[in-house]
Amino acid sequence: MEMDGTRDESLVNPALNINETKLHNSLRQKTWDETITKDSWMVFKVMAEFVDGYEKLAKIGPCVSIFGSARLKPESRYYEMAVEIAEKITKLGFGIITGGGPGIMEAGNKGAFNAQGRSIGLNIDLPFEQHFNPYINKSYSMNFDYFFVRKVMFVKYSQGFVVMPGGFGTLDELTEAMTLIQTNKIGRFPIVLVGSEFWGGLLDWFKATLLKEGMIAEDDLELYRVVDTADEAVAHIKAFYDKYSVNVNF
Repeated sequence: MEMDGTRDESLVNPALNINETKLHNSLRQKTWDETITKDSWMVFKVMAEFVDGYEKLAKIGPCVSIFGSARLKPESRYYEMAVEIAEKITKLGFGIITGGGPGIMEAGNKGAFNAQGRSIGLNIDLPFEQHFNPYINKSYSMNFDYFFVRKVMFVKYSQGFVVMPGGFGTLDELTEAMTLIQTNKIGRFPIVLVGSEFWGGLLDWFKATLLKEGMIAEDDLELYRVVDTADEAVAHIKAFYDKYSVNVNF
């Protein structure tokens, strides 16, 4: 069955779940009409998201992105720590950028909101977990369809990264930032990993496997700083910018 020139396998076989539907649709041969009406026109949707993001974020001033799990609850010690970190970073003169959703993202926006700073939320449409939290400045609340556009906004408009405990999405954001710094695509902005117990296994693997096998250099292990308190996280950000005599106050 076709709708608007696009064959939807879930309509042909209702027994398929959403994952099976995506697999079937990606493997089958597409018609010329589908290629033109869907794939080619998607370019304009991507362009629109980039333009909207650039226009809204171009004048926000220096910011720090806070990454972390959407699943952590307000009673979590990491949630509370993220609120404290965001408040203190905001008082240094930075805005706070998060993914705009619940958990650590909410905590980051809450800290910026409490300190009366700029609280930016870059949300994305997901089938679960994601919704706007109430602590985002309305003028800096954005919604994305494409992960890669959203990640560009995180990196392009951030002058530092605080990475709280999180899952696959957080690891994706962390490695994106480290890769861009490692390859000199962006400046060597500070990356702070909060929670030595949480991150310890991954960092041990960096040394015991990636470094040992020659897949990263010794200097790459200096791309990040591991801390266990809010004060340590904020002090590292502050020391970095004090070193370069950068006045970040809005």
